[in-house]
Amino acid sequence: MDRIELKGVECYGYHGVLEEERRHGQTFYVDLTCWLDFSQAKQLDDTVNYAELAQLAHDIMTGEPEDLIEAVANRIANQALATYEQLASIEVTVHKPSAPIPLPFQDVAVVARRRR
Repeated sequence: MDRIELKGVECYGYHGVLEEERRHGQTFYVDLTCWLDFSQAKQLDDTVNYAELAQLAHDIMTGEPEDLIEAVANRIANQALATYEQLASIEVTVHKPSAPIPLPFQDVAVVARRRR
């Protein structure tokens, strides 16, 4: 399978279980990896428009808050599969670099992978 990768789509959202996260929000980053066959792609309809895919992820991340970023990653993956029939599978990684962890850390991320 061929692959399209989008890395670091920046979004400001209000996801989290803590009241402060819901009130103030924070920056999230989304990575999207799409598996599809684009060996015969000659025009945009033969593949996935990655600008639209980035917008889809951004709209979900900046939309209705969820307690868990796992739920947000799942929504993005399912919506992408529903939108793009060319996709065989998709992997969505949601990074939460400002997660409320009382220890030094670089990143927290969840990964949702869905296939047809």
